[in-house]
Amino acid sequence: QVQLVESGGGLVQAGGSLRLSCAASRLAFSNYAMGWFRQAPGEEREFVAAIRWSGGITNYADSVNGRFTISRDNAKNTAYLQMNDLKPRDTAVYYCAAGPEYSSDYGSYIYWGQGTQVTVSS
Repeated sequence: QVQLVESGGGLVQAGGSLRLSCAASRLAFSNYAMGWFRQAPGEEREFVAAIRWSGGITNYADSVNGRFTISRDNAKNTAYLQMNDLKPRDTAVYYCAAGPEYSSDYGSYIYWGQGTQVTVSS
């Protein structure tokens, strides 16, 4: 079955950077939009960033715009989320997702990874 596996999470100080990766298998990766979402304890899952199948169009939540960059390498079946100037409020489990539509709505995504923890200390 389709698998999305996130990696790259960890503990970082405020102002630091992390790069998350999402490796897809058994998926026609280049046909799917990719999204990143996050969920903090006690909070709902929220949209972070999305990228169209071609990689040419991206969208970001206001809270991360200018600090995070989503990208993809269709030859490697991998999506990325470069996170700079991290803040304690960025602490959450980060999930990647694949879907047929480029969207900020998590309901539009079909396949999900298991998540990777990002913790930002002050």
